[in-house]
Amino acid sequence: MYEEPYRWVEAVGNRRQYLDDQLKEGTPVVGVTYERGILLMTMSKGTPKLYEIYDRLALGGMGHPADLEKLRFNLLEMAHVEGFNRSASDVTGSRLVKYGIAPVIKQAFEEVFKAPFIVKMLLAELGQKSGKDGFLTINYDGTFEERSQSAVLAATSVVEQKMIEYVRRQSIVSLKDAVDVSIRTWAVGDRAQRSALEDGEGRDEAKPDSDQEMIGAETLYAHVRRCIPEKTIECVLLDRQVQGPSKYRALEADELEAVLPTDLNPSLS
Repeated sequence: MYEEPYRWVEAVGNRRQYLDDQLKEGTPVVGVTYERGILLMTMSKGTPKLYEIYDRLALGGMGHPADLEKLRFNLLEMAHVEGFNRSASDVTGSRLVKYGIAPVIKQAFEEVFKAPFIVKMLLAELGQKSGKDGFLTINYDGTFEERSQSAVLAATSVVEQKMIEYVRRQSIVSLKDAVDVSIRTWAVGDRAQRSALEDGEGRDEAKPDSDQEMIGAETLYAHVRRCIPEKTIECVLLDRQVQGPSKYRALEADELEAVLPTDLNPSLS
């Protein structure tokens, strides 16, 4: 009888290790605010990782495509039911996460005889006014965190912290700034994840080396150039200046190329 709580705790610990291992090769996601709204950015191998949820809500995710798609559909349904039963202004990221998707993910994680969701999610919300934009990040165990200005997803909390520290030091005003900083921040995360895989580090250990220092832009651009042949840069916006209720739009290839850093444009031509 006294062994049962211990066995449950042990089983939950094993699930954490399993999920961390499954997410090690996932691609990071970056969200930043700029003068006109919010930019979400990632790099993918064909399967989209960025989606529209509602008029002012966008989603970024990493993990198993089937799990991400199931949770995305749940969010879509929750948002539209809320909008229909109440009003569009009642559809907020906070309500969808706290009373909707986070409890679903938590329950799946804690039911040790069922499969958990192999996923991390980032929900971006465009405020009615500049300065009111925000993000919520949801972990595979249902825990969530609210952020402003920027947010990231990565395989481990250590990598996420490196990315957050990097993006905090950057200045973002225009869309061009947002794309540039997001791509470099993505590279910080992807380099850290690959380094951990190659070195066989523990998932919660920080490496006391040059990766802890500020990484030069040229090094980060070089990393992105190496990734471009096998991955596609994916950028979507919640743009306050878009006409109509829906503020979501994806950056088309020509528009993206126009705002890419000069160091990356030759690789795309």
